[in-house]
Amino acid sequence: MTERMKDFLGSPGTWSGFALRIAQCGFAAASVAVMASANGFSNYTAFCYLIASMGLQLLWSLGLACLDIYALRTKRDLHNPVLVSLFVVGDWVTAILSFAAACSSAGVALLFEKDVHFCKTFPQLSCGRYALSVLLAFMTWTFTATSSVSMFWVLASL
Repeated sequence: MTERMKDFLGSPGTWSGFALRIAQCGFAAASVAVMASANGFSNYTAFCYLIASMGLQLLWSLGLACLDIYALRTKRDLHNPVLVSLFVVGDWVTAILSFAAACSSAGVALLFEKDVHFCKTFPQLSCGRYALSVLLAFMTWTFTATSSVSMFWVLASL
C-alpha cells in the first residue's frame, strides 16, 4: 500500500510533487509581481493581504520544492508520519490563507469595476492588473488545494 501511495499525485519526494510545488511558486510569484507593479495597490488592505499571502505561499512552496529535489537526488523517502503531518498542516494553512486573500481581493476588484466604477472614474488605477493578479492567486490556490488534499491522503495511508 505504501509503495502505491508514493506514486500518488503530489506525494512528497516525487516528480509530481515537485511539479506541483513549482507551479505554486510560479503562480504565486507572478501574482505578487503583477500586483506590485500595479499603481495604487498599497492603498487597499485586500491587495496588501494578497501580496503577503502569496509571498508566504511562495516561500513555503519553494522550501518544499527544494526538499523534493533533495529527496529525488538522494533517493530519500519523505513518507515519515511526522514530516508528512508538518506538510499537511503547512499546506492547509497556506491554502486557507491563499483562498481568503484571493477572495477578498476579487471582491475589491469587482467592486471597483462593476459597482462603484472606480476604474472608469480613476483611470490611473491599474484595474486590469488587479484582476490579473487575483486570477493568478486563484490559480495558485488550486495547486495548493490539490497539494493539500494529496498530503492528507498520503498521511492517511501511513
